Amino acid sequence: MKTFMNALALLPFALPVLVLPVLMAGPLAVFSHAQAVTEIGGQKIVTLTRTATSTTKPEFTSITLAPGRGMEILQITANFPGKGNVDVLASPDLAASKKMLDVDDDAFGNLGYRLGAAFLAPYPNRIRGKLSADGKTLTTEWQGHSITLPANNIGAKPGAERHAMHGLILKAKTDDVTVENVPGGQQVSGVIHAGDFGGHWLSKTQFVVTIRLTAEAVDATIEARNVGTESEPMAIAWHPYFNLPSGDRTQARVRIPASTVAEVDNYDNVFPTGKIVPVAGTKFDLRAVGGTALGTNFFDDNWNHIDWVNKAATVQIIDPAAHYGVDVVGLSPEIKSIQMYAPPTKQFVAIEHQYNFGDPFGKEWGSMDTGMVTLKPGQSTKWHVRLHVFVP
Repeated sequence: MKTFMNALALLPFALPVLVLPVLMAGPLAVFSHAQAVTEIGGQKIVTLTRTATSTTKPEFTSITLAPGRGMEILQITANFPGKGNVDVLASPDLAASKKMLDVDDDAFGNLGYRLGAAFLAPYPNRIRGKLSADGKTLTTEWQGHSITLPANNIGAKPGAERHAMHGLILKAKTDDVTVENVPGGQQVSGVIHAGDFGGHWLSKTQFVVTIRLTAEAVDATIEARNVGTESEPMAIAWHPYFNLPSGDRTQARVRIPASTVAEVDNYDNVFPTGKIVPVAGTKFDLRAVGGTALGTNFFDDNWNHIDWVNKAATVQIIDPAAHYGVDVVGLSPEIKSIQMYAPPTKQFVAIEHQYNFGDPFGKEWGSMDTGMVTLKPGQSTKWHVRLHVFVP
Protein backbone atom coordinates (compact mmCIF):
# COMPACT_ATOMS: atom_id res chain seq x y z
CA MET A 1 0.00 0.00 0.00
CA LYS A 2 2.85 2.38 0.82
CA THR A 3 4.40 1.75 -2.60
CA PHE A 4 1.06 2.46 -4.27
CA MET A 5 0.61 5.73 -2.36
CA ASN A 6 4.14 6.78 -3.29
CA ALA A 7 3.26 6.16 -6.92
CA LEU A 8 0.05 8.11 -6.51
CA ALA A 9 2.02 11.10 -5.28
CA LEU A 10 3.64 11.32 -8.71
CA LEU A 11 0.35 12.19 -10.36
CA PRO A 12 0.22 15.81 -11.51
CA PHE A 13 -3.51 16.11 -10.78
CA ALA A 14 -5.52 15.20 -7.68
CA LEU A 15 -8.05 12.41 -8.11
CA PRO A 16 -10.91 12.95 -5.65
CA VAL A 17 -13.37 10.73 -7.51
CA LEU A 18 -11.48 7.50 -7.75
CA VAL A 19 -7.96 6.32 -7.15
CA LEU A 20 -6.31 4.85 -10.22
CA PRO A 21 -2.66 3.85 -10.58
CA VAL A 22 -2.04 6.08 -13.59
CA LEU A 23 1.53 7.34 -13.87
CA MET A 24 1.88 10.37 -16.11
CA ALA A 25 4.82 12.40 -17.27
CA GLY A 26 5.26 15.66 -15.38
CA PRO A 27 3.71 18.72 -16.98
CA LEU A 28 7.09 20.42 -17.48
CA ALA A 29 8.44 17.70 -19.73
CA VAL A 30 9.02 18.46 -23.38
CA PHE A 31 6.45 16.37 -25.21
CA SER A 32 6.69 15.08 -28.76
CA HIS A 33 3.45 15.21 -30.71
CA ALA A 34 4.74 12.98 -33.50
CA GLN A 35 3.81 9.75 -31.77
CA ALA A 36 2.26 6.50 -32.90
CA VAL A 37 -1.03 7.27 -31.16
CA THR A 38 -3.63 8.11 -33.83
CA GLU A 39 -6.95 7.41 -32.07
CA ILE A 40 -8.49 8.16 -28.69
CA GLY A 41 -12.06 7.36 -27.81
CA GLY A 42 -12.50 5.39 -31.01
CA GLN A 43 -11.96 8.40 -33.29
CA LYS A 44 -8.90 9.86 -34.98
CA ILE A 45 -6.97 12.54 -33.15
CA VAL A 46 -6.91 15.91 -34.92
CA THR A 47 -3.86 18.18 -34.92
CA LEU A 48 -3.94 21.74 -36.22
CA THR A 49 -0.54 23.21 -37.06
CA ARG A 50 1.07 26.34 -38.37
CA THR A 51 4.67 27.53 -38.66
CA ALA A 52 5.80 30.44 -36.51
CA THR A 53 7.06 33.37 -38.56
CA SER A 54 7.85 36.09 -36.01
CA THR A 55 11.30 36.45 -34.50
CA THR A 56 10.11 38.89 -31.84
CA LYS A 57 6.63 37.81 -30.70
CA PRO A 58 5.27 34.49 -29.38
CA GLU A 59 2.88 32.67 -31.70
CA PHE A 60 0.62 29.66 -31.32
CA THR A 61 1.85 26.72 -33.40
CA SER A 62 -0.35 23.66 -32.73
CA ILE A 63 -3.49 22.25 -31.13
CA THR A 64 -4.11 18.52 -30.62
CA LEU A 65 -7.61 17.33 -29.74
CA ALA A 66 -9.74 14.21 -29.40
CA PRO A 67 -13.11 14.19 -31.21
CA GLY A 68 -13.77 10.81 -29.57
CA ARG A 69 -13.78 12.52 -26.18
CA GLY A 70 -16.09 15.48 -26.69
CA MET A 71 -13.50 17.46 -28.71
CA GLU A 72 -11.27 17.66 -25.64
CA ILE A 73 -8.08 19.65 -26.28
CA LEU A 74 -5.09 17.50 -25.35
CA GLN A 75 -2.32 20.03 -25.96
CA ILE A 76 -1.57 23.51 -27.26
CA THR A 77 1.92 24.72 -28.17
CA ALA A 78 3.26 28.21 -28.74
CA ASN A 79 6.62 29.30 -30.08
CA PHE A 80 8.54 31.83 -27.99
CA PRO A 81 11.50 33.32 -29.90
CA GLY A 82 14.74 32.07 -28.43
CA LYS A 83 12.98 29.26 -26.55
CA GLY A 84 11.15 27.27 -29.20
CA ASN A 85 7.80 25.58 -28.64
CA VAL A 86 6.36 25.71 -25.14
CA ASP A 87 3.46 23.58 -23.88
CA VAL A 88 0.59 25.92 -23.01
CA LEU A 89 -1.34 23.17 -21.24
CA ALA A 90 -0.01 20.99 -18.42
CA SER A 91 -0.91 17.68 -19.99
CA PRO A 92 0.76 14.30 -20.58
CA ASP A 93 1.98 13.12 -23.96
CA LEU A 94 -0.36 11.29 -26.33
CA ALA A 95 0.66 7.81 -25.21
CA ALA A 96 -0.09 8.61 -21.55
CA SER A 97 -3.28 10.45 -22.53
CA LYS A 98 -4.51 7.43 -24.48
CA LYS A 99 -3.80 5.13 -21.54
CA MET A 100 -5.71 7.42 -19.20
CA LEU A 101 -8.69 7.92 -21.49
CA ASP A 102 -8.97 4.56 -23.26
CA VAL A 103 -7.67 2.12 -20.62
CA ASP A 104 -7.87 3.55 -17.11
CA ASP A 105 -10.97 5.75 -17.30
CA ASP A 106 -14.36 4.88 -15.83
CA ALA A 107 -17.83 4.83 -17.39
CA PHE A 108 -18.40 8.52 -16.68
CA GLY A 109 -15.20 9.76 -18.32
CA ASN A 110 -13.93 11.29 -15.09
CA LEU A 111 -10.29 11.18 -16.15
CA GLY A 112 -11.20 13.43 -19.08
CA TYR A 113 -11.09 16.46 -16.83
CA ARG A 114 -7.74 15.45 -15.28
CA LEU A 115 -5.70 16.52 -18.31
CA GLY A 116 -5.67 19.01 -21.15
CA ALA A 117 -8.82 21.06 -21.56
CA ALA A 118 -12.10 19.14 -21.43
CA PHE A 119 -15.34 20.84 -22.44
CA LEU A 120 -18.11 20.71 -19.85
CA ALA A 121 -21.85 20.72 -20.64
CA PRO A 122 -24.77 20.89 -19.92
CA TYR A 123 -23.34 21.85 -16.53
CA PRO A 124 -19.83 22.42 -15.17
CA ASN A 125 -18.91 22.30 -11.51
CA ARG A 126 -20.87 20.40 -8.83
CA ILE A 127 -24.57 19.57 -8.46
CA ARG A 128 -26.07 18.15 -5.27
CA GLY A 129 -29.30 16.20 -4.91
CA LYS A 130 -31.12 13.28 -3.29
CA LEU A 131 -28.96 10.21 -3.65
CA SER A 132 -30.48 6.99 -4.96
CA ALA A 133 -30.46 3.84 -2.82
CA ASP A 134 -27.59 2.34 -4.82
CA GLY A 135 -25.60 5.59 -4.69
CA LYS A 136 -25.20 5.74 -8.47
CA THR A 137 -27.52 8.66 -9.27
CA LEU A 138 -29.00 11.71 -7.62
CA THR A 139 -32.14 13.73 -8.26
CA THR A 140 -32.41 17.50 -8.29
CA GLU A 141 -35.07 19.93 -9.51
CA TRP A 142 -35.25 22.73 -12.06
CA GLN A 143 -38.42 24.82 -12.44
CA GLY A 144 -40.55 22.03 -11.01
CA HIS A 145 -38.98 19.31 -13.16
CA SER A 146 -36.93 16.44 -11.73
CA ILE A 147 -33.48 15.81 -13.20
CA THR A 148 -31.60 12.58 -12.43
CA LEU A 149 -27.83 12.70 -12.87
CA PRO A 150 -24.88 10.34 -12.44
CA ALA A 151 -23.42 10.74 -8.95
CA ASN A 152 -19.89 10.58 -10.31
CA ASN A 153 -17.85 12.48 -7.73
CA ILE A 154 -17.14 12.42 -4.00
CA GLY A 155 -14.58 14.02 -1.71
CA ALA A 156 -11.84 12.04 -0.02
CA LYS A 157 -12.68 12.68 3.64
CA PRO A 158 -15.11 10.69 5.83
CA GLY A 159 -18.64 12.00 5.52
CA ALA A 160 -18.10 13.46 2.07
CA GLU A 161 -21.27 13.69 -0.03
CA ARG A 162 -21.53 12.06 -3.41
CA HIS A 163 -22.59 14.48 -6.14
CA ALA A 164 -22.66 15.10 -9.90
CA MET A 165 -19.80 16.99 -11.51
CA HIS A 166 -18.63 18.40 -14.85
CA GLY A 167 -21.42 17.52 -17.21
CA LEU A 168 -22.36 14.72 -19.55
CA ILE A 169 -20.18 14.99 -22.70
CA LEU A 170 -16.82 13.80 -21.39
CA LYS A 171 -17.09 10.59 -23.45
CA ALA A 172 -19.18 11.99 -26.30
CA LYS A 173 -18.38 11.12 -29.90
CA THR A 174 -18.19 13.90 -32.49
CA ASP A 175 -19.74 13.74 -35.97
CA ASP A 176 -18.94 15.72 -39.12
CA VAL A 177 -15.41 16.58 -38.02
CA THR A 178 -14.02 19.05 -40.55
CA VAL A 179 -10.57 20.65 -40.74
CA GLU A 180 -10.04 23.68 -42.95
CA ASN A 181 -7.47 26.37 -43.57
CA VAL A 182 -8.32 29.86 -42.36
CA PRO A 183 -6.35 33.11 -42.77
CA GLY A 184 -3.15 32.61 -40.81
CA GLY A 185 -3.92 29.12 -39.54
CA GLN A 186 -6.38 26.23 -39.32
CA GLN A 187 -9.77 25.46 -37.84
CA VAL A 188 -11.60 22.28 -36.82
CA SER A 189 -15.31 21.90 -36.17
CA GLY A 190 -17.57 19.03 -35.23
CA VAL A 191 -21.08 18.22 -34.07
CA ILE A 192 -22.01 16.39 -30.88
CA HIS A 193 -25.52 14.96 -31.08
CA ALA A 194 -26.05 14.70 -27.35
CA GLY A 195 -29.77 13.92 -27.46
CA ASP A 196 -31.18 13.89 -23.93
CA PHE A 197 -27.77 12.84 -22.52
CA GLY A 198 -28.78 9.24 -21.98
CA GLY A 199 -32.08 10.17 -20.36
CA HIS A 200 -30.49 12.58 -17.86
CA TRP A 201 -31.81 15.85 -19.33
CA LEU A 202 -35.15 17.46 -20.10
CA SER A 203 -34.79 17.96 -23.84
CA LYS A 204 -32.45 17.10 -26.70
CA THR A 205 -29.33 19.12 -27.43
CA GLN A 206 -26.91 19.50 -30.32
CA PHE A 207 -23.47 21.05 -29.83
CA VAL A 208 -21.32 22.58 -32.55
CA VAL A 209 -17.72 22.85 -31.35
CA THR A 210 -15.23 24.99 -33.26
CA ILE A 211 -11.54 25.47 -32.42
CA ARG A 212 -9.39 27.88 -34.40
CA LEU A 213 -5.59 28.25 -34.43
CA THR A 214 -3.87 31.42 -35.60
CA ALA A 215 -0.60 33.08 -34.68
CA GLU A 216 -2.29 35.51 -32.33
CA ALA A 217 -5.01 33.41 -30.75
CA VAL A 218 -6.66 30.11 -29.97
CA ASP A 219 -10.44 30.44 -30.14
CA ALA A 220 -12.76 27.80 -28.68
CA THR A 221 -16.51 28.13 -29.21
CA ILE A 222 -19.41 25.86 -28.38
CA GLU A 223 -22.93 26.51 -29.62
CA ALA A 224 -25.62 24.54 -27.80
CA ARG A 225 -29.01 24.30 -29.50
CA ASN A 226 -32.18 22.81 -28.04
CA VAL A 227 -33.36 20.45 -30.78
CA GLY A 228 -36.02 18.83 -28.60
CA THR A 229 -39.58 19.71 -27.66
CA GLU A 230 -39.17 20.90 -24.04
CA SER A 231 -37.35 23.79 -22.37
CA GLU A 232 -34.03 22.91 -20.75
CA PRO A 233 -31.35 24.52 -18.56
CA MET A 234 -27.92 24.89 -20.13
CA ALA A 235 -24.46 25.92 -18.99
CA ILE A 236 -21.10 25.54 -20.74
CA ALA A 237 -17.47 25.75 -19.62
CA TRP A 238 -14.12 24.06 -20.01
CA HIS A 239 -11.44 22.71 -17.69
CA PRO A 240 -7.99 23.74 -18.99
CA TYR A 241 -4.82 23.08 -17.01
CA PHE A 242 -2.44 25.91 -17.88
CA ASN A 243 1.24 25.11 -17.65
CA LEU A 244 3.70 27.10 -15.52
CA PRO A 245 6.90 26.61 -17.58
CA SER A 246 9.34 27.74 -14.88
CA GLY A 247 8.22 25.05 -12.46
CA ASP A 248 8.12 27.65 -9.66
CA ARG A 249 4.47 27.93 -8.75
CA THR A 250 5.02 30.22 -5.76
CA GLN A 251 6.07 33.17 -7.93
CA ALA A 252 3.47 32.59 -10.65
CA ARG A 253 0.89 35.37 -10.73
CA VAL A 254 -2.82 35.35 -11.56
CA ARG A 255 -5.19 38.24 -12.17
CA ILE A 256 -8.93 37.58 -11.88
CA PRO A 257 -10.99 40.75 -12.39
CA ALA A 258 -13.82 39.92 -9.99
CA SER A 259 -14.98 41.64 -6.79
CA THR A 260 -16.70 38.70 -5.05
CA VAL A 261 -16.22 34.98 -4.50
CA ALA A 262 -18.66 32.21 -3.58
CA GLU A 263 -18.07 30.85 -0.08
CA VAL A 264 -17.67 27.04 0.10
CA ASP A 265 -18.11 24.62 2.98
CA ASN A 266 -14.58 23.20 2.66
CA TYR A 267 -12.03 22.19 0.03
CA ASP A 268 -13.09 18.52 0.07
CA ASN A 269 -16.77 18.83 -0.85
CA VAL A 270 -16.30 22.33 -2.33
CA PHE A 271 -20.06 22.97 -2.03
CA PRO A 272 -21.25 26.59 -2.08
CA THR A 273 -22.94 27.84 1.07
CA GLY A 274 -25.06 30.34 -0.86
CA LYS A 275 -23.05 33.32 0.41
CA ILE A 276 -21.31 35.68 -2.00
CA VAL A 277 -18.55 37.54 -0.17
CA PRO A 278 -16.27 40.47 -1.13
CA VAL A 279 -12.69 39.60 -2.05
CA ALA A 280 -11.22 42.85 -0.68
CA GLY A 281 -8.70 42.21 2.06
CA THR A 282 -8.60 38.43 1.50
CA LYS A 283 -6.41 35.97 -0.39
CA PHE A 284 -9.15 35.95 -3.05
CA ASP A 285 -8.43 39.53 -4.13
CA LEU A 286 -6.55 38.92 -7.36
CA ARG A 287 -7.51 42.16 -9.10
CA ALA A 288 -4.09 43.85 -9.01
CA VAL A 289 -2.60 44.90 -12.34
CA GLY A 290 0.06 42.33 -13.19
CA GLY A 291 -1.60 39.71 -11.02
CA THR A 292 -0.96 38.44 -7.50
CA ALA A 293 1.61 35.77 -6.63
CA LEU A 294 -0.01 32.42 -5.82
CA GLY A 295 2.55 31.65 -3.11
CA THR A 296 1.47 28.54 -1.22
CA ASN A 297 -2.25 29.32 -1.27
CA PHE A 298 -4.71 26.59 -2.25
CA PHE A 299 -7.58 27.64 -4.49
CA ASP A 300 -10.65 25.78 -5.72
CA ASP A 301 -13.03 28.72 -5.85
CA ASN A 302 -15.63 30.48 -7.94
CA TRP A 303 -15.27 34.22 -8.57
CA ASN A 304 -18.18 36.39 -9.72
CA HIS A 305 -19.25 39.99 -10.26
CA ILE A 306 -16.69 40.11 -13.04
CA ASP A 307 -15.26 43.40 -14.31
CA TRP A 308 -15.82 43.25 -18.07
CA VAL A 309 -13.57 45.51 -20.15
CA ASN A 310 -14.33 45.99 -23.86
CA LYS A 311 -16.86 43.15 -23.64
CA ALA A 312 -14.21 40.73 -22.34
CA ALA A 313 -13.60 38.98 -19.01
CA THR A 314 -9.82 38.54 -19.08
CA VAL A 315 -7.84 36.42 -16.64
CA GLN A 316 -4.05 36.65 -16.78
CA ILE A 317 -1.59 33.92 -15.86
CA ILE A 318 1.98 35.20 -15.62
CA ASP A 319 5.11 33.16 -14.94
CA PRO A 320 7.75 35.88 -14.38
CA ALA A 321 10.64 33.43 -14.03
CA ALA A 322 9.86 31.99 -17.46
CA HIS A 323 9.07 35.37 -19.07
CA TYR A 324 5.76 33.83 -20.04
CA GLY A 325 2.13 34.87 -19.91
CA VAL A 326 -1.33 33.76 -21.07
CA ASP A 327 -4.50 35.80 -21.37
CA VAL A 328 -7.66 33.71 -20.94
CA VAL A 329 -10.43 35.86 -22.39
CA GLY A 330 -14.13 35.14 -21.89
CA LEU A 331 -16.18 36.66 -24.71
CA SER A 332 -19.71 35.39 -24.00
CA PRO A 333 -21.87 37.65 -21.82
CA GLU A 334 -23.51 34.51 -20.39
CA ILE A 335 -20.28 33.79 -18.49
CA LYS A 336 -21.19 34.67 -14.90
CA SER A 337 -18.32 33.09 -12.96
CA ILE A 338 -14.69 32.07 -13.16
CA GLN A 339 -13.50 28.95 -11.36
CA MET A 340 -9.82 28.56 -10.48
CA TYR A 341 -8.31 25.30 -9.30
CA ALA A 342 -4.70 25.75 -8.18
CA PRO A 343 -3.23 23.31 -5.64
CA PRO A 344 0.12 24.56 -4.27
CA THR A 345 2.00 21.31 -4.96
CA LYS A 346 1.25 21.32 -8.70
CA GLN A 347 2.73 23.31 -11.57
CA PHE A 348 -0.51 24.34 -13.22
CA VAL A 349 -3.43 26.71 -12.86
CA ALA A 350 -6.89 25.67 -14.09
CA ILE A 351 -8.97 28.67 -15.17
CA GLU A 352 -12.59 27.90 -16.09
CA HIS A 353 -14.85 30.55 -17.59
CA GLN A 354 -18.34 29.18 -16.97
CA TYR A 355 -21.95 30.27 -17.18
CA ASN A 356 -23.00 29.24 -13.71
CA PHE A 357 -22.15 29.15 -10.03
CA GLY A 358 -21.55 25.81 -8.32
CA ASP A 359 -24.65 23.72 -7.47
CA PRO A 360 -26.87 25.98 -9.63
CA PHE A 361 -30.12 24.21 -8.69
CA GLY A 362 -29.34 24.25 -4.96
CA LYS A 363 -31.76 25.70 -2.41
CA GLU A 364 -28.87 27.54 -0.75
CA TRP A 365 -29.14 30.19 -3.48
CA GLY A 366 -32.77 31.03 -2.81
CA SER A 367 -34.22 32.97 -5.74
CA MET A 368 -30.85 34.23 -7.02
CA ASP A 369 -29.95 33.80 -10.70
CA THR A 370 -27.18 31.18 -10.64
CA GLY A 371 -26.24 31.54 -14.30
CA MET A 372 -28.02 28.64 -15.98
CA VAL A 373 -29.46 29.67 -19.35
CA THR A 374 -32.97 28.52 -20.28
CA LEU A 375 -33.20 27.23 -23.83
CA LYS A 376 -36.66 26.87 -25.30
CA PRO A 377 -37.06 24.49 -28.27
CA GLY A 378 -35.10 25.90 -31.20
CA GLN A 379 -33.08 28.35 -29.10
CA SER A 380 -29.29 28.32 -28.80
CA THR A 381 -26.49 29.79 -26.70
CA LYS A 382 -22.79 30.20 -27.54
CA TRP A 383 -19.78 29.98 -25.19
CA HIS A 384 -16.58 31.58 -26.50
CA VAL A 385 -13.13 31.81 -24.91
CA ARG A 386 -9.95 33.09 -26.55
CA LEU A 387 -6.28 32.60 -25.57
CA HIS A 388 -3.34 34.92 -26.18
CA VAL A 389 0.29 34.31 -25.22
CA PHE A 390 2.69 37.12 -24.41
CA VAL A 391 5.98 38.02 -22.82
CA PRO A 392 5.24 39.96 -19.60
